[in-house]
Amino acid sequence: MILSQRVKESISSSTVRIADKAQRLREQGEVVFDFSAGRAFEPTPDYISKATINAINNGDTHQTMAKGKTIYREAIAKKLARENKIIANPDTELIATMGCKQGLTIGLLATMNPGDEVIVEDPCFVSYKQTIQYLGGKVVEVPLREENNFRWDKKELEEAITSRTKVIIMCSPHNPTGTVHTKSDLEMIANIAIKHGLIVITDEVYERVTWGKHRHINLSTIKGMKERTITLISFTKSFSMGGWRVGFIYSSEEIIKQLEKLQQHLITSVNSFVQIGAAIACENPPSKEVLKYWKDWEDKIRYVTTAINDIPRLECKMPEGGFYAWTKINIPGISSLEFTTRLLEEYKVAVVDGASFGKTSENYFRFTCVKSWEEIKEGLDRLQKFVETL
Repeated sequence: MILSQRVKESISSSTVRIADKAQRLREQGEVVFDFSAGRAFEPTPDYISKATINAINNGDTHQTMAKGKTIYREAIAKKLARENKIIANPDTELIATMGCKQGLTIGLLATMNPGDEVIVEDPCFVSYKQTIQYLGGKVVEVPLREENNFRWDKKELEEAITSRTKVIIMCSPHNPTGTVHTKSDLEMIANIAIKHGLIVITDEVYERVTWGKHRHINLSTIKGMKERTITLISFTKSFSMGGWRVGFIYSSEEIIKQLEKLQQHLITSVNSFVQIGAAIACENPPSKEVLKYWKDWEDKIRYVTTAINDIPRLECKMPEGGFYAWTKINIPGISSLEFTTRLLEEYKVAVVDGASFGKTSENYFRFTCVKSWEEIKEGLDRLQKFVETL
């Protein structure tokens, strides 16, 4: 069978692959503690689910406009004004997406040609590089160095730009390191993008889950960036809606027009009734139920990071945002892949090897903290016992 080179040469998503492997082991009767994929333990808040079920029962099961239901886009505009200090025209500057990954795909299709270069963070979310390569682009990795608190160095970022560079992709709060970019960070990136005429695609799926005094800032609010920023946001993380696959893009009218054409041909529209649930999620300030989720998540993240730091030869910091313990392995002679493979096989604990996220992360692993307390405590106990054997 003749298949395309792009698919034969691609690799699977490590976060999904490991989570799927953990699920298969469970189906075979194994007791597995899964801290791999970024999936919260809690179900979607009840008021969101009920509104969606009512929409189905009322016959709201037909395709919508390619850019999404009006009620959904209007709710998004309210959310952006209330929480992000963004005044968005719901008719011309917003489009519904099937989560951030589909938003990334059409965003790249609209802004790069085959052979163009796209700058990504190293480490970065595992699907960025593969998506760029599927679309014929060239990935250029610029390191986020530990000594710089996992932020880009201005000199290194600018030196990576060539005449073929068209797009920068960044994530804040960052997956997997937990960095939340400050206004100063964003101004540096903005100045470079403006100077070189680049588009920036910002993955902001963790925008609502920041910890301590850290607060998310949208890049498009930086002077000169509204017309050259494609903002990706979904409800997967902050509202525990991973299975809903719904989000949106905020961008300029010119870019949204092009994204709408791509949407029409590639998916027609986002699922109709999930847009109702998403509209409920963002039309009003977060409910008490959602705020409790976020408070519990922060408590769990502090617990996990403290517990991991108590394990000799492991090291991690409290993330500024997101819900991962980005953990350094201070054990010579063992790769992150060997560490995580043996941890799953021998102690039935699933985490993601750092090498999956980039070249600079060979001695790290990512631990998802937002599981049940029972899972967290047992998983950490098994992790400690495993490390003691090395």
